[in-house]
Amino acid sequence: MPQPSSGTLLFVGCATLDSIALVQEYPGADSRTVASDFATAGGGPAATAAVAAARAGAKAAFAGVVGEDEEGDRIISGLEAEGVDTTAVIRDPKVQTGASVIVVSRSTESRAIVTRPVPPVEFPAGSRFHELARSAAWVHVDHLGWNAIADLEGLRISVDAGNPIPAFRPDGVALYVPTIERLRAEFGDHLSPEALVQKAVDGGASAVVATAGSAGAWGLERDGVPFHVPATPAEIVSTLGAGDVYHGAILAAVAAGLPLAEAAAFAGRTATASCAGLDGRSMIPRQAITPVLTSNPTV
Repeated sequence: MPQPSSGTLLFVGCATLDSIALVQEYPGADSRTVASDFATAGGGPAATAAVAAARAGAKAAFAGVVGEDEEGDRIISGLEAEGVDTTAVIRDPKVQTGASVIVVSRSTESRAIVTRPVPPVEFPAGSRFHELARSAAWVHVDHLGWNAIADLEGLRISVDAGNPIPAFRPDGVALYVPTIERLRAEFGDHLSPEALVQKAVDGGASAVVATAGSAGAWGLERDGVPFHVPATPAEIVSTLGAGDVYHGAILAAVAAGLPLAEAAAFAGRTATASCAGLDGRSMIPRQAITPVLTSNPTV
């Protein structure tokens, strides 16, 4: 992986405002269910990844599109409270800000999401986004941010492929972080995790880390050897946003100079810690990134 980077990590894509309820069982039709907890918090893959990176000590910025509405105001203020630069955010009076209502089931450790779609992520020529993108040490994109950088050259790119990206290929991507399920959908169930990350590297990515929830993650750098990082055991309240936290944490760790396996271990611990909260952000730890001398990834 590249040497430590002191510049800005720019996160491009989706931001939402989430209203979340924790219940024992999902409600049935025409029922009234008592929730044991409620929360309202910022969400969205790229925006939450920016918060995770900022809490890990990185200089983070977010670029996306929100409306000129209350939800947009709350998203911006929430990011700025975390030290995330929001000067590249577009406030569009013609759109409604993305928002979700989420019900988390304690008994199944799962969630059901009802969402108002996020506006398309587009930036006019000469905007603050282009200035930040040109100067950023890394540019991280989610499924909505990918098209915004498709025509830009010379970027060091990190990609969150947890959600499908139409016609996406990892050629030229410096850090590609899909799920194992995404790689299986692309390359087949018959391949081992080690073979799947090799396929992704063969497709053009410089480094790949494929996450698999409680099974941990598998990674590979070009010309390297596949490794496995086990998951960190935890008491889970909600897994909402855990993947997004993982992406922000691993990029912050890689940018700080950690070897890829240690960066994956750091991201796994950070994402697991975030699952102690109902929302995807409140329990993200604030912690300095240091080499993980006790990690021992298995090949």
